[in-house]
Amino acid sequence: MSVSYKTGRRRSPYVSGMTPQLDAIGIVTSDMAASLAFYRRLGIDIPADSDAQPHVEATLPNGLRVLWDTEETLRSFDPAWQPPATGAGRVGLAFLCGSPREVDEVYEALVGAGYRGHLKPWDAVWGQRYATVADPDGGEVSLFAASAA
Repeated sequence: MSVSYKTGRRRSPYVSGMTPQLDAIGIVTSDMAASLAFYRRLGIDIPADSDAQPHVEATLPNGLRVLWDTEETLRSFDPAWQPPATGAGRVGLAFLCGSPREVDEVYEALVGAGYRGHLKPWDAVWGQRYATVADPDGGEVSLFAASAA
């Protein structure tokens, strides 16, 4: 039985009545077409006529949006913006695969298409088949699936 009746509802650290919800993940890219081609290979449905746009949005089946902006777009409202020294290690995206075999296949397909592999598929101690590749701007993209029992 819960003792929440004694402690009351936990208060949010945010303004009363507000509950921020993650709605979108933003990616800043130096080459829109290259970035979109990479994420299309991972199954994100992005219209083909988006490649030359300065801002692109795609809504995933769960409602989360992925947003792409060119470096020039960011500089249009933040003239002092500079790209980080490296794209890796700050924010990572993780794509769930259907099986350990699919992790291997997707990794090989991306590396075979010229993208830089970072960690080849391996069986992680936490029970997943896991691999990482870099998107065209150096951002870390993980591929994972539950390990076969």
